[in-house]
Amino acid sequence: MKSRFIDKFIDHVDRVGPEELQGHVLRIVQEMGFLEKVFDALREGVIVTDEEGLIHYLNLAACEFFGIDRRDAIGQPIGSQVKGLDWDQLTESGRVVNRDLEVFYPENRYINFYVAPLKDDDEAAAEGFVLLLRDTTQSRQLREEELESEKMNALTMLAAGVAHEIGNPLNSLNIHLQLVQRKLKKVDDQALREEVDELLEVARGEIQRLDFIVEKFLSAVRPTQPRIESVDLNDLVQNAVKFMAAEIQDRGINVKLKLNPDVPNLPLDKDQMKQALYNLIRNACQAIGSDGELEIDVDKDDFNVSIRIADSGPGITAEEVGKVFEPYFTTKKAGSGLGLLIVRRIVREHGGEVEFNSEEGKGATVTIFLPRIDKRMRLLPGPGDGSVEEGEVIEVESIGEKIVEEKKSKK
Repeated sequence: MKSRFIDKFIDHVDRVGPEELQGHVLRIVQEMGFLEKVFDALREGVIVTDEEGLIHYLNLAACEFFGIDRRDAIGQPIGSQVKGLDWDQLTESGRVVNRDLEVFYPENRYINFYVAPLKDDDEAAAEGFVLLLRDTTQSRQLREEELESEKMNALTMLAAGVAHEIGNPLNSLNIHLQLVQRKLKKVDDQALREEVDELLEVARGEIQRLDFIVEKFLSAVRPTQPRIESVDLNDLVQNAVKFMAAEIQDRGINVKLKLNPDVPNLPLDKDQMKQALYNLIRNACQAIGSDGELEIDVDKDDFNVSIRIADSGPGITAEEVGKVFEPYFTTKKAGSGLGLLIVRRIVREHGGEVEFNSEEGKGATVTIFLPRIDKRMRLLPGPGDGSVEEGEVIEVESIGEKIVEEKKSKK
């Protein structure tokens, strides 16, 4: 791809004196260097190719978007550097094309890009093409959060109706079943009493099941005000594992719990966080089934404290991963589809976030991120951070038989 200025310059180079020639060349080099610095300072990516799709230039932002080494990319076909790009299809029209692209390496991003031909208005064929790339990951996430917020608002309004329209009739049915049972005791026919009592027991069980569904639904969408206190997260996680020990033992699951003695106390609602941990550990155990492994790690960085719960279950598909926080979505036969929704509501009320990762055949990992400073909107400052003098590592080698506790002093 040649510049028209350079073409004209070459045509007249024999008429230019040595000193003038040197000045023109120096000016071209300086301008090219200046423009390269300008393009490298842009947050948007720029890739310039010739008419065959061979890369002639790309700036630093484009290199970062796709994990490209600029020195290796120059002169290479753009399709070999940007995987999944059908270059022939994008350029066959000869017009400006706008597309969106999801990139997974070096990190998951959403890129919006334009492909524009480089040609004069009177030219039939393009001399080359320029790609203008923009990272839309953040704006896309904001749109998704807005949509999710709208869904939650709709669910909250629906919850009030559900509580009234279903809760009251359920209470009435339960009362009338009790009255029927009292009258049944006066019936002389023993066989009839037993038969009707079995039917009443089934009806009571179904009422309890419906009441449980309504309660779970309301707890998933109903906003609550956390009762904040300074909480030792290591103790909280350890107690949650001990509380679930009976189910873990019955399934013969090996558990490794790694606590971090340097994790500070956090301002949390202890009961709500217990509920979140119970839900996650129970989900992991149900996913594993039996004779699997469960890892629970507590860690921290400069901004967050994290709780990672990883199971060795069958995992789920990439399509299902995107639905795990949707109401009523579940991969379990008897699941309500509200467990993770409740967990995320609790964590977000504490200013944190929940991350879910899974790959089919390779288990699932749920990570809770809690801020080290209180990010909730409130008038009073949070309690001061404490510290853990001693951390514990619980390694359940065969939890069906024993729990081995190893105490390590803080370094």
